[in-house]
Amino acid sequence: MMNNNFMIQGIIIKGVGGNYYVDTDGGIIECRARGLFRNQNIKPLVGDYVLIRLTEEDNRCGYIEEIQERKNEMKRPPVSNIDQIIIVFAVKNPEPSFLLLDKLLIASEINKLNPIICFNKVDLVDENCISKYKEIYKNTGYKMIFTSMYNSDLLNEFEDILKDKVTLFSGPSGVGKSSLMNTIDNGFELKTGEISDKLKRGKHTTRHAEIYKLGFGGFVVDTPGFSSFDINEIEFDELTGFYPEIKKYSDNCRFSNCIHNKEPNCGVKKAVEDEQISDIRYNNYIKLLEEIKSNKPY
Repeated sequence: MMNNNFMIQGIIIKGVGGNYYVDTDGGIIECRARGLFRNQNIKPLVGDYVLIRLTEEDNRCGYIEEIQERKNEMKRPPVSNIDQIIIVFAVKNPEPSFLLLDKLLIASEINKLNPIICFNKVDLVDENCISKYKEIYKNTGYKMIFTSMYNSDLLNEFEDILKDKVTLFSGPSGVGKSSLMNTIDNGFELKTGEISDKLKRGKHTTRHAEIYKLGFGGFVVDTPGFSSFDINEIEFDELTGFYPEIKKYSDNCRFSNCIHNKEPNCGVKKAVEDEQISDIRYNNYIKLLEEIKSNKPY
């Protein structure tokens, strides 16, 4: 039996009804939070690195004594200490929505997350299609990866990106996120089932964020809430800042307050003509600009 006088470090992988499940070197420990956190108006979050103390009665139960300083924190869904977000779309079946992808990239920036664009199911298309997708996001600075559960070389690159990181996954249904993860880590599906059994509830009965441990090191965050974007979170004149390539060419505009829509001598529109900015990205920018304007009472 472990000595309950010592505190143990771990990471909260799930929280349900005031119970927190902490992954430690000795396994998953079911914990309650000390009352002092309530008094300080602090709520433990999935992703928190914590120090716990085991109870005298049961070394599989404990109390959270300390929450270590958070690197970052998201409100929707409530998770902390995320290293990166991988936004997954299929290249085909279903066809990608580049507007939704742009919205998720903006949501990533708002939450100060490092976004990585992942196009899955590349076995369904040829190199020309992959080249077209790369062309859309050139000059954005975003890292792009192309994956297929049938190509081990591509999966090895994916594993290197996930290793020893806490990674949040997002993207629409049907793009192959689950199949991708189960191919990368053969025990992934088993681990999610074990956690669900431990919590005595089904995998899909809660909308709380949950962390799954990868066998080769690192964690994946299952986040049902991070698949949409509320356009009302930003002002129309802030939108340029969420398009890195548009921001880059804004310096060439005649007017300092140019929003790159109908103004003359616009450096951004010139860059679109010169194919330095993808017309798909630019048209999405205009759509979001109009959406923001129509939602704001000016």
